Amino acid sequence: MKIRFHKGFTLIELLLVIGIIAILASIVIVAINPTKQLGDARNAQRRSDVNTILNAVYQYAIDNNGTLPGAIPTGTAKQICEAATTGTACTDAPVSGVDLASLVGTYIVGIPEDPQDTTDDTVGYTIIQDANGRVTVAAPGAEQSATISVTR
Repeated sequence: MKIRFHKGFTLIELLLVIGIIAILASIVIVAINPTKQLGDARNAQRRSDVNTILNAVYQYAIDNNGTLPGAIPTGTAKQICEAATTGTACTDAPVSGVDLASLVGTYIVGIPEDPQDTTDDTVGYTIIQDANGRVTVAAPGAEQSATISVTR
C-alpha cells in the first residue's frame, strides 16, 4: 500500500500567517497615524503663516512711523479678509474683517490662507491689537487641540 504525502500548507497554517500579518499591519498603521501626521503638517503651515503675517504688519509699521495697516481692532479679534486677492470688500456680509491689502506687494507676496480654509471671504486667521499696542495674529482653525498664536 502506498501512502502519498502532499507537501504544502494547511488551511489553518495559512489563516494563522494571514492573521499575524494583519495584526502587524494594524500596529504599524497606528504607530504611523497618518491623520496626526497630516494635522501636524497643517499646523506647521499655520505657524509659518501667522509669523509671516505678523512680520509683514510690523515691517509696514516700521516704514509708516508706527501706523498699523488696516483697521486692526482692539478688544475682539477679527478675521483677516481676502480683499487683497479677491476684490471683495472686507466690510461685506457675512464677514466683517480686517483688510491687509496694503501689505500685499511690498511686504508680503499674498495674504497666506489657512490650509483648510473653505470660505471665500476670509483667510482663516484672526488679528487683534491690545491696549499696549501689541498685535496678536492667531490661527483659530488649529488641529489636535493646538493653540497657534503669536504676539509682538
